[in-house]
Amino acid sequence: MTRRAEGDRGENALQGSIINEIKVDKVYIKCGFTDMRRSIDGLAAMVQQVFKLDPYGRCLYLFCGKRSDRIKALCYEGDGYILLYKRLENGGRFKWPRRESEAKQITNRQLRWLMEGLSIDQPKALFPAQPKYIV
Repeated sequence: MTRRAEGDRGENALQGSIINEIKVDKVYIKCGFTDMRRSIDGLAAMVQQVFKLDPYGRCLYLFCGKRSDRIKALCYEGDGYILLYKRLENGGRFKWPRRESEAKQITNRQLRWLMEGLSIDQPKALFPAQPKYIV
């Protein structure tokens, strides 16, 4: 493979990500570590029992293991679950929030940052302004 072909593949890798194609109302990440041996049933039970959220809702739930190079994503589609598993090949790590042991709702923008290897807390990012009352 030529250098140009290698570079092209790397630049376009995130554009066609399947996780961007999943249509959900909310995105939650499980902060801290998750045992990556858990299956669909184990992850759905965690969503329901530990976080008191509805595993059958139109939500995407993301989980990360100790090594931070793999994630699992769980989503219910109406007729069954989708379980996605991503393992980074280049020695990279996801910037996963580790301090909390609960689910945290994030925006689609923060999801994109996370998938690009960035932290979900970008201090220089511009966020939507809150409406103010004009007197």
